Amino acid sequence: MAVGGRSATPEVIWARPERAGRGPRPAYSRADIAAAAVRIADAEGLDAVSMRRVAAEIGCGTMSLYNYVPRKEDLYELMVDAVGGEYEFPERPSGDWRADMRALAHQTRALMHRHPWLPGLMSPVYGFGPHVLRYLEYCLTCLDGLDAAQGTKLELVATVNGMVTTYVGNELATAERARSLPWSPEQENAARAAYLGREIATGKYPRVARAFAEDPGPVDLDAAFDRMLGRVLDSFT
Repeated sequence: MAVGGRSATPEVIWARPERAGRGPRPAYSRADIAAAAVRIADAEGLDAVSMRRVAAEIGCGTMSLYNYVPRKEDLYELMVDAVGGEYEFPERPSGDWRADMRALAHQTRALMHRHPWLPGLMSPVYGFGPHVLRYLEYCLTCLDGLDAAQGTKLELVATVNGMVTTYVGNELATAERARSLPWSPEQENAARAAYLGREIATGKYPRVARAFAEDPGPVDLDAAFDRMLGRVLDSFT
């Protein structure tokens, strides 16, 4: 039994017709709905995405939208898959699985910076739409040269995505905090560096002192990303 287009039993949005119920040809496509939701999230954040806002964006009534998208969670799934269509894959992998996975990880990082709400939805719950399945198939094709079971290869893909999501999440949080402060990032860093210098000078933290003496910073975020990614990939050989 369905109420307002919403099923009382579990279902996957991709297994539903584009529009529930009888009547004329659907006036909107899932791509239209997903694009509207993505525009709102990009401009105002994920919290701004609601069925009412998306309905207004595409020009239909809120209750009418439920005939296309039964739940907000389904809307999230459409959004994740829509931005997954932004990946650019070569005609075939290079044959060097490490290089190919590195390239994909860099695309994922860029994708998350274009859509800062995406790390918050990186979950298998929202992960198996058509574009995401295309991405996963390409990843496994890249890994044809890795001597490992298919399950291990899936774990590699999940581990790389987890690392990228965490890394970008920290980058985005740092940038958001900097925007909220009444002073510049340079002033903030100078104050923190002065504090750390005083604490280290006490001699209570010799290992921390050696670590900072070895690499006083600032941290090259791109180089650090590459190093961390390399360590993840090396762990699967």
